[in-house]
Amino acid sequence: MTALPYGPDERWRLTHLGRLLDQARRRFDARVLALMAQAPQVPLALSNLAARAQISAAIVHITRHLPLAGARLGDLAASAGMTKQAMGDLVDQCVAWGLVRREPDAHDGRARRIVFTPTGLDWLQALRRAVQQAEAEFRAAVGAEVAAVVLLGLEAYADGDDLCPAATRPYNVRSLDRAP
Repeated sequence: MTALPYGPDERWRLTHLGRLLDQARRRFDARVLALMAQAPQVPLALSNLAARAQISAAIVHITRHLPLAGARLGDLAASAGMTKQAMGDLVDQCVAWGLVRREPDAHDGRARRIVFTPTGLDWLQALRRAVQQAEAEFRAAVGAEVAAVVLLGLEAYADGDDLCPAATRPYNVRSLDRAP
């Protein structure tokens, strides 16, 4: 990769928190996908796609937000901070790969829910192991103490968004009471 000629007074653009968080997320997601490519629980076709970088981190993104009980497309999109159309495209891709399916919503005959398939649940377990491995590698790279402080700081920062109403915050561990 070619380095761009930034001057000394432009260094802040390369080292501000937002950029570093984005670079760290990209690195983490790339490592998770690399581990997924080697996971025996991942269907061979998906493993081959992951190995050739044909599966984007966006597919990992959907698995971060889809509760095990499933969700409506609009709720899933809101949780992920995406438009319904963009999430619909991701869901279509995941349906084609056999990771999720659409099924009627038992509470609303007009609506459909997105739910994991058995293959999708296998993918999710392999993702869990890959994330645990990537987290262990992060701890080894920066040290357990620094990793703990980073995790605590990120949790506090992510959950402290007073500008985002609680009802619209993404589905995560701290908002399990909102899970469908």
